[in-house]
Amino acid sequence: MVARKSITAIYNSIGDGYDVTRKADPEIVSTLADMIRPSLHGEYLDVACGTGNYTTVLSALGGNWSAIDQSEVMLANARPKSDSVSWYLMDAMKLEFSSNFFDGSTCTLAIHHFPEIDLPFREIARVLKPGARFAILTAFPTQMMRYWLTEYFPGMMEKACEQMPDREQVISSLSRAGLIVEEFRPFEITPELQDFFLYSGKQRPEIYLSESVRAGISSFRNGFCDPEELRDGLARLERDIAGENISNVMKRYSHNDGDYMFILARKPV
Repeated sequence: MVARKSITAIYNSIGDGYDVTRKADPEIVSTLADMIRPSLHGEYLDVACGTGNYTTVLSALGGNWSAIDQSEVMLANARPKSDSVSWYLMDAMKLEFSSNFFDGSTCTLAIHHFPEIDLPFREIARVLKPGARFAILTAFPTQMMRYWLTEYFPGMMEKACEQMPDREQVISSLSRAGLIVEEFRPFEITPELQDFFLYSGKQRPEIYLSESVRAGISSFRNGFCDPEELRDGLARLERDIAGENISNVMKRYSHNDGDYMFILARKPV
């Protein structure tokens, strides 16, 4: 298994300039909102909120929102975006909230950074009210193995896959936390995606040639991609884009299982 760097170390290192390429994507916001159904007077928690892009937009849809992150650099970028959100420097392994307090919770593209998922899920279950919903956006290794990025950055993608909890791990961990998994909803990357995370360039391969885009993607920044692989992979990618071979590469990796996965769980009444 790949040794995980701490969430704090990873996101303190990429926090500055993160928002240059990272935005709240409307389709992701819409799906998260559909899953947790925020109400005007409800209490909601965004776990590992980063720079607060999704928290800020979700909070405008209704409810009182709290958001936690381990990176002060990320939170420093988040706080100016919304005075209505309560921002907390806090570890997901030990949530400093009362039990049965929140009406819903979200966690977007972050569970792979937790040292393990059992304790954060138990903590989230603890602070949720009975009947409350928990919406996760993540990717499973089986999906990531089909990213065409593997063609150019195989070492990085192998390490990235190894740190991702798989479907059965997530189901088992949520169950141990006392949460019931109600839905899996695949998410397909389109050219309209506004948030430039790992596979955001699925249909726009040229974006990976931009250093500013790679700077906002943890897999390119946390040591998974060594300098030689990065240099060689970018050179090959640039040649394939120029020569139009990239379309053949993309076809070889196409599949119908979704690129990412939304997961909806609920705390029993």
